[in-house]
Amino acid sequence: MPALLATTALGFAGYAVLLPVAPLWAVEGGVDAAGAGLVTGIFMFCTVLGQLFVPAALHRFGWGAVLVVGLTLLGAPSLLHLVSAELLPVLAIAAVRGAGFAVLTVAGSSAVAELVEPARRGRAIGAFGLAIAGPQLVLLPMAPLVAEIVGYWAVFLAGALPLIAIIPAVRLARHLHASHHDPGAPEHAAAANRFGALRALAPPVGVLLGVTLAGGALLTFVPQLVDGAAVMAALVFVTATAAAARWLVGGLADRVGTHRLLWPFVLATVAGLLLVAWSVSPGAPTTPLLLAGAALVGLSYGALQNLTLGEAFAVVPRRDSVFASTVWNIGFDTGTGIGAVVVGALAAGLSFQVAFIAAAAIVLVTVPLALMRRPARPATPR
Repeated sequence: MPALLATTALGFAGYAVLLPVAPLWAVEGGVDAAGAGLVTGIFMFCTVLGQLFVPAALHRFGWGAVLVVGLTLLGAPSLLHLVSAELLPVLAIAAVRGAGFAVLTVAGSSAVAELVEPARRGRAIGAFGLAIAGPQLVLLPMAPLVAEIVGYWAVFLAGALPLIAIIPAVRLARHLHASHHDPGAPEHAAAANRFGALRALAPPVGVLLGVTLAGGALLTFVPQLVDGAAVMAALVFVTATAAAARWLVGGLADRVGTHRLLWPFVLATVAGLLLVAWSVSPGAPTTPLLLAGAALVGLSYGALQNLTLGEAFAVVPRRDSVFASTVWNIGFDTGTGIGAVVVGALAAGLSFQVAFIAAAAIVLVTVPLALMRRPARPATPR
């Protein structure tokens, strides 16, 4: 777990600093809100595309080789941003980094299931979530400010931090290889079993799609909603509440079950988005409303990441943990990308107020999925 947490923290540090700054860099190159949203959208599209191949790659090449390649793709291209702020080069860099991020996301969450027994998995997911949310708490709010005060070069240098993560990743890979040398194990499950697993995973992943749509939209466009210190404050509110919720909800989930905690956080997401929409209406007290909305979205963003991942592992046999991790991560990154693209397009064509109201409506549609009872499944040997 220490090696996993170090790998995760360093990898997500490189992700966090560029999430709000890469779209801003494209804006520096002359694009509008739709173009800025496209940067995040392309990054997440390539992440999702790459995630489809990670289980087979782990099975064929092993944890070590796949992790090293993935972290290199995520970190090394960051400095290439300095070559040009034009949209096409920025999108090309986002595409390569997205492929690297695919490896980090699928392999990281899969490793939790491999390292920890189900009875303690909620707490382990909480620790893993804190390793993800901690760097975002510190770096994501600071990144736009550092770009403005110090220069974009400093942020792009920090974006190469995943290269340092290769050191603990190699140690993690040795342990995973020794304990479970067949990580992908695609031959263990027939197509029918995978279809059944997809049906079981649909409710938690559908809930995840909604909350990550909200989070992706907010994290992408907060720097365009307010200026100066308010940007940093809003991003701190999102990331701090997400980090706290992701850590604290794990123990509660172990006690009462993940599926019972889903719907309240879905409704909190809707309320947060509506507050954000209100904050950008004419005459509204922008900063207080934005901070309140950011806190609510962040709370549910963190909690539902933990809860839906725990639910995904709970509804499939342990032998399908990598498959469940892949589907969950595809849902996470698809939601993030859709949020950035849809909200950006609506904001460019109409307004940010309409865009965030539409996002709230989409999240509201996932409430029935959050209320669905977990399907029973027989105990299955590994």
